[in-house]
Order: sequence, then structure tokens, then C-alpha cells
Amino acid sequence: METIKYFVGGQYRESKTDKYYDVYNPSTGEITAKVPCCTKEEVEEVISVAKEAYQSWSKVPVLKRVQTLYNVRDLLIKHREELTLLVVQEHGKVWAEAEGDVLKAQEGTELACSVPSLMMGESLMNTSDGYDTTLNREPLGVFAGITPFNFPAMIPFGWMTPLCVATGNCIVLKASSSTPRTALRIAELYKEAGVPDGVVNVITCSREEAEIFLSHPDVKGISFVGSTDVGKHIYGVAASNGKRVQALCEAKNHALVMNDAAIERTAAGIINSAFGCAGERCMALPVVVAEDEIADALVSKLVELAKNLKVGPAYDKTSTLGPVVDNKHKERILKWIQKGIDEGATLILDGRNVTVEGYEKGFYLGPTIFDHVTEEMTIGTQEIFGPVLCIKRVKNFEEGLTIMNNNPFANGSVIFTQNGYFAREFVNRTDGGMVGVNVGIPVPVGVFPFSGHKNSFFGDLHCLGKDGVRFYTESKTVTTKWFDEEEKKSTKVSTWDGTI
Repeated sequence: METIKYFVGGQYRESKTDKYYDVYNPSTGEITAKVPCCTKEEVEEVISVAKEAYQSWSKVPVLKRVQTLYNVRDLLIKHREELTLLVVQEHGKVWAEAEGDVLKAQEGTELACSVPSLMMGESLMNTSDGYDTTLNREPLGVFAGITPFNFPAMIPFGWMTPLCVATGNCIVLKASSSTPRTALRIAELYKEAGVPDGVVNVITCSREEAEIFLSHPDVKGISFVGSTDVGKHIYGVAASNGKRVQALCEAKNHALVMNDAAIERTAAGIINSAFGCAGERCMALPVVVAEDEIADALVSKLVELAKNLKVGPAYDKTSTLGPVVDNKHKERILKWIQKGIDEGATLILDGRNVTVEGYEKGFYLGPTIFDHVTEEMTIGTQEIFGPVLCIKRVKNFEEGLTIMNNNPFANGSVIFTQNGYFAREFVNRTDGGMVGVNVGIPVPVGVFPFSGHKNSFFGDLHCLGKDGVRFYTESKTVTTKWFDEEEKKSTKVSTWDGTI
């Protein structure tokens, strides 16, 4: 069995730890590798290596930095099938979903290639008589990226690394111990592309070792994706230590379906959003709020379409619903389903007993749908992170919007309607940070930020878009005054010296 190493300074090193985690193939249930829980000393070593690399990398002209990222992009395209297979094997996304994960890493890299224009500062001549002011954006140093299991390509190498590196910083990625191979392989491609050793580093460890990032003086900022409890902790501790933080956390996205919605197309969009990636994404659509008038018809169509999903191994390109990441996560989802039953929701489609012939040990769950979910039921308000859809029924738009805005999470929100008035009202009044009108997964392309709200995000600057560039840079203003021959002789200087 393979023992995975960690990647530091452009090389693989074997950890001195005595603690390892199992890496599974979710489609078969087999353990395929052991991944180390790196020691505190190894975490500190990686930070030190990144700090050393920053001294020279930050001085490389930005145009030359992005030229290496063009090379990274080319390698991502060249190795797309290889990387897709890695995601399939270690995460369990079906092929099309895994390929999209890799394509999103490519998209973030392409965004970073435009950093020379995005990182440009500002200037104003003659701000006061004879004084000129410029604003520059500069890199900060070493950043830490703490990543989850669910998007092993997109999150570390689409959301975090490209902008961090393009703006002149170095990064230490804590890859998920469940899905480490994809991140490690892409780190190799960065080296092959010409990114200097130490600029991009990948380790695996537990929360205990990762705590070092929150207070280490050489770590300037942290980008985190994961649970809300952990995100709050990281935000509080790291910010109190003077670090900038973007913490992208849990979600419970809702869709309001109005009585004029196009039922068939709406249902298809909901099924795609709710059960794509086996529901293991923070922009899944696990709750539908349906107006009473069309609720029965919508639910009937949802059940019909869900039953047509083909549950199967991730690398079978005919599968449309793959396994969840591991048995521990499967058991967690099963407990949520039982909780929904205990809370009184109506289970109208039960995916608990699904089996896949020849893959009986895989971590499979079929699509599961609860109807008549009320606000008192935790199944409809807390994140499940699995292929479970809840239906809430409401009398009208106002009741539906109120229910949605009462939720503590606000990553995304969606309305399905053909009515322009209600669509406009919804866009203006929803708490969701990413809004869809007849779009089930309202994630914008990377030139816009991934902008969750409320308990779905902690920080000031979101990932991607212009926010991402600002997160990885700091502003420096320079005010300049040049003396003419007469002024050289002057001994009088205003108290405000050009600031007024």
C-alpha cells in the first residue's frame, strides 16, 4: 500500500509522524493509501521554507510570475484526464463532475493570469500644490490554505493558490487527508511549469497541527473552506493575531418555487443542484420552498427525476450519482435521514438501502427526498452535505422569503419564476450572497467573488474576483514632492505638508 509523502520546497519528503490516515476509493470502499498527519515541527518547517522562497519570488516582475501561470494552465489542460481520474478515485465524483472540478482549477489559474491589470494601483497628480500620490498593491508573504475534501482541485488550486502566487506571495496548503493526491499532483505541475521551489507547498495534518497557522508570525493570512464552527474559530484566533482571514463555511441554500414556474425545467434544475456531487458542496440546493398551488406537481416530478438517476461507481461515465467520500460521512448522512423521520418529515424517497452490483462495499446513498419539512425540524435548517432534499410548503412569496431569510446561512438563494416583479423583489431582499433567478447553482464565474453571507462567511474579502486580489495584497500609498530652485531655499513648511 502506498504511503503518501508531503511536498515542501519542490520535493517530496517522508513524514516522521507515527500517525496516518486512510485514503479510500469511495466507489469500491477499498483503502488505497496512507497519508501522514505531519508533525508540528514539519508544519513549522514548511512555513520557514515558504518564507525563504518569498524573499526572491516577491521580487520577480509580475509579468514573469504570470508567465509561469500560463505554463500551469497549459499543464492543467494537458493532464486534465489524469487529474480527473485522481478526483474520481479519491473523492467519488462521477466523471463529468470531477472534470468540472479540474476545469474550475483552470478557470482560477486563468483569472490569475490577468493579475498584471487587476493588481494595478492608482495615481493622482497634484493632490496638493506640487504633490503627487500613487497607490501600489504589494504582496504580503506566506499564506496558509486550509482545504476541505469535496473539491480537491478547484478549492486549493482554483480559489487559493493561483491568485496568491501571481500576486507575489507563497502558500502552504493543508490538503484534505481524505483527498490529498490531487493537490499533491497539481503542486508537481506548478514545479514543472517553472514556479520556484518553496512557493507552493502541500502538507496533510490534523486540526491540532494546523492551529500553528493561526498564530505563527510568518503567516500573514489564511484562506479556509470548511465547517462554520471551525471557520469561526479560525477567524477569531487568526484575526486576533493580526492576520487577514477569509473563511468560507457551511450553507443551507433554499430555492423558492413560485406557482408560475416552468415545472419540468425547474425540477430538472433542482435535481441537478440537490444531487450533483452527491450533495457534497456548499452550493448544493438541499431545500425547496414551494408555493402550495404547485407543490404536489413539483414534488411528483422531483421524485420521478430522482428515481431516474443512475447510482454507480464514479469512473463509470454513465453514472449520474456517485458515492459519498467515505463511510464515516455516509454514517453521518444516515443519522440525518433518521433524524428527519424522527422529527416528523414525510420520507417520500428513501435512498438508504441502495446497492451497486459489484461495488457493494462502496459508500453509496441514493437520492432521498423529504416532504412537509417545517421550520422546527433541524433537517431543514442545518447542513447535511449529502444527497438529501427537503421540501417546505408555503402560501405565498412573502412567507417563502421569510423562511429563507430566517436561516442562519446565506451562501446562495434561488427563485424559480417567470414573473419579473417577484424575481426583482427576491434579488433585492434575499440574504443570499449568490443569487439565482431560474439558476439552481448560482455560482458566478471566477471574475466575480464567491460571496457568501451571514454564517456562511467570515472575513472582509471573498475569494476570487477583485476581492481575491485585494485579499492577497496590501495597499501602499506614496506621496511625492519635488522642490524647484526657489523652494530648496525655503525654511517654512506647512503643518499639513501637502495633505490639505
